[in-house]
Amino acid sequence: MLIIKMTPLAVILLVALVLPGCKKDDDDEDERSPAPASALAPEPAAPVQQPGKTLVYNFDNMQPGPLPATFSTALTGGGGPPVWEIRADDTAPSKPNVLAQTSKDQTDYRFPMAVSNEGAFKDLQLSVKFKPVSGKIDQAGGLVLRYKDANNYYILRANALENNFRLYHVVNGKRVQFAGANTTVTGGQWHELSLTCIGNKFTCSFDGKQLIQATDDTFKDAGKIGVWTKADSVTYFDDLSVTAK
Repeated sequence: MLIIKMTPLAVILLVALVLPGCKKDDDDEDERSPAPASALAPEPAAPVQQPGKTLVYNFDNMQPGPLPATFSTALTGGGGPPVWEIRADDTAPSKPNVLAQTSKDQTDYRFPMAVSNEGAFKDLQLSVKFKPVSGKIDQAGGLVLRYKDANNYYILRANALENNFRLYHVVNGKRVQFAGANTTVTGGQWHELSLTCIGNKFTCSFDGKQLIQATDDTFKDAGKIGVWTKADSVTYFDDLSVTAK
């Protein structure tokens, strides 16, 4: 009988070769392969807004049901399609309706978005109220800005399972954090995300408290705005507001 003795290092290398698909423990920063560009639907055009122009969405003049035509659904990453709808919520900051993402797909690298097609903004002030309702993988809500398509945009988001507040750029479907802070994000309660972006400068607040100041030059042109979730986050949004600066 042939007996091969292996050093501990050799055993580790062999396991790595035999099991290349084993998933390491990951956190919110673990990035995966983006969806191919060919999978993206063409983006509806949106007019660039001049300084002073404001759009406000409180969803109260919309009938409960599917996402209105003024918005488009989008998805970065994998998994099934997002499910966005207008629904009534007695706890809404402005009653009676909210915008809700209700899909519970647990694909980790999956970012559903609802994007406004009514305007493109470069320098802006942007805010939204959001409530993390449920999610085993994540309970997150965010703001999208300078959105070009489903694989290229900025995102400011907060996560109730991680108790943090982070700012990313997404380039060709790969999400990279460039600023962040830790803060308490309570599930089942309404919170407010807000930011001002002028040129390459970002000032970001959570529940009225400024937590992030950062610069980034990835996206310099005007783009659409919207809201965002992650993985199986069921998240409600209300009072989405943007003003061109």
